Amino acid sequence: MNHLAQLDHAHIWHPFTQMRDWLKREPIVIVEGDGAVLRDVHGKEYLDANSSIWTNLHGHNHPGINAAIHRQLKKIAHSSALGLANEPASLLAEKLVEVSVPKLAGRAASQTGRGSSVASHYLNKVFFSDDGSTAMEVALKLAYEFTRRARGPKSKPHFLSLEGAYHGDTVGAVSLGHVDLFHKAYSGLLFKTDKVMSPYCYRCPFNRAKPEREDAREYRKCNWECVGLVEKKFAAQKRRKNPYAAFVFEPLIQGAAGMIPHPSGWLGQVTNIARAHGALLVADEVMTGFGRTGVAGGKLRKWETEKCPPAHFPTFPLASLFACHHESVQPDFLCLAKGLTGGYLPMAATLTTQKIFDAFLGRYEEFKTFFHGHSYTGNQLGAAASLASLEILQSKTSVRARANLQQTLASELKNLWSLPQVGDIRQVGLIAGIELVRNWRSREPFVLHERAGLRVCDAMAKRGVLTRPIGNVIVLMPPYCTTSPQLKKMVAALTESIEEILG
Repeated sequence: MNHLAQLDHAHIWHPFTQMRDWLKREPIVIVEGDGAVLRDVHGKEYLDANSSIWTNLHGHNHPGINAAIHRQLKKIAHSSALGLANEPASLLAEKLVEVSVPKLAGRAASQTGRGSSVASHYLNKVFFSDDGSTAMEVALKLAYEFTRRARGPKSKPHFLSLEGAYHGDTVGAVSLGHVDLFHKAYSGLLFKTDKVMSPYCYRCPFNRAKPEREDAREYRKCNWECVGLVEKKFAAQKRRKNPYAAFVFEPLIQGAAGMIPHPSGWLGQVTNIARAHGALLVADEVMTGFGRTGVAGGKLRKWETEKCPPAHFPTFPLASLFACHHESVQPDFLCLAKGLTGGYLPMAATLTTQKIFDAFLGRYEEFKTFFHGHSYTGNQLGAAASLASLEILQSKTSVRARANLQQTLASELKNLWSLPQVGDIRQVGLIAGIELVRNWRSREPFVLHERAGLRVCDAMAKRGVLTRPIGNVIVLMPPYCTTSPQLKKMVAALTESIEEILG
């Protein structure tokens, strides 16, 4: 066994990993990366098919981001945000505010009648932190205290999130989650939050359609009962005279729940219900942000690759960087991490409104300050990487490449329908979840202890493709630099591995 692998076995405790199994074999030790390719200590190459757990955007060792970090490193690596400001964090905050609402949105809204959400929920304040969990903790604390100050100090703000929700691993974020496998053991540490049905079309009890060889969202037969349940939940809480303080959600697709995508229109409907009941909207775009959810419909309009878009266009362009905007939803809190730095460094941001910000203003002796922070808040290296990543994301080359990659992914995924062990293929932009089943006609699942997803991913690794399953759902989430041949290899490795392990 390689010396580095021996050191790993001797000392490192890995996340979400049964270490008893881990210690039985030599781990893959990554030493280099270039684009969508990773290399291990033995020189073997692998395709990074899940973007290093959903973080990497433009590929490894990107010259533009490398150069930005190097330039900043020659100046200063870090100084505190407690009592001090810094150049890259200030520039990044300005840029995040800019991309959180597309240019001309207010002007277009007055012409299209779709802009009230944008105008009244303009995100112009940025609180930096370290990762997705901390971004959610910031939003949670702010929403909680804002509600108390609005309703009175004796109020008890309550939160609503979705079944299968996962919003991180710190105590507040875990309290918002509803994945028993991850969260049940810590129930004694948590505060109570409510959950409502997730729009899981493939396994929805209200979906009367028989399984077909197509994304379940496309052939479902229902009456939007899932939306009705959201309305009932809000109404019931209102009758208790304690309306929900906030509705917390991952827009368009739930990640750790099993890559569960929303049917078109669901997000707009349920956020309208939440707004009608006075709830704040907390959008967890830790996974979905920065272009992951792709281009609506898979095709760009001509002006979206031009420098100067026309004055008349919908409130949100199809190629918006954030999932919320695909359904013209503007939250009160926008939580960002993972891809913020392009996948280079741990950094997160929580964007919110002037109204939320103003609730924490006052004389020093009133102690209305937001007492929360992190040692590396606004880190210069992370901010420099983030600025470089955003510049790449907004380039015409990147926008076109993402649209093309999305179409290629859709085309390649169709080949998987020939496998009887594939029950559902769920794609949202450049995110895909392939649910493995024992029998596609009955949707019969593999039980977790069979480790079907893990065994398939192990077989993929032997074929030079790395990803990690969520139970029986195989995730494909390629970096944006992935070439067509590389993407085809990813899907081919998945096909061969399913046939080998489950065929």
